[in-house]
Amino acid sequence: MVNNPDQEILQLVSKGSMEAGFSLLVRTYQEKLYWQIRRMVAIHADADDVLQNTFVKVYKNILKFEGNAKLSTWLYRIAVNESISFLKAKKRKRTEDIEGVHIETRLIQDSYFDHETTLLNLQKAIHMLPEKQRAVFTMRYYNEMPYKEMAEVMGGTVGSLKASYHHAVKKIEEYLKINISYVGG
Repeated sequence: MVNNPDQEILQLVSKGSMEAGFSLLVRTYQEKLYWQIRRMVAIHADADDVLQNTFVKVYKNILKFEGNAKLSTWLYRIAVNESISFLKAKKRKRTEDIEGVHIETRLIQDSYFDHETTLLNLQKAIHMLPEKQRAVFTMRYYNEMPYKEMAEVMGGTVGSLKASYHHAVKKIEEYLKINISYVGG
């Protein structure tokens, strides 16, 4: 047995124990990937769907993993790309639900969401960000992912990701200033 779960996963998969390797991969990364996806798509059921799509893509492609990046980086890249694809598809399908207008209703109906007003406003603010900015914000703010690793996940430069995060923070601050003043007033 190897101490590093990533090495163990890759060894199991490469030696023909795909089921055991994939099972370890899911146990190791399921929760982390779920929360990255959830913070991007907001709704539990949607996050479950995107996570399932992520794991299907991982399962189909793990034998092609070359090891040029860490396994976790590769997994986050797939999860973020699946989240962005989901959000873009949802936006194309949506006609009457303008971005952010009904997110509060959907979040309140989500039994897995904490309904505290401040958290609700934060989630609404995050949901209003463009998809890529939302991904950068959630990876940095919630996961404390270094910019260099985010650059591997998202592509782009460290400088552009820092700028994207900065712009996301400013947009969220503005949203919260406006909405918190109305809540208290």
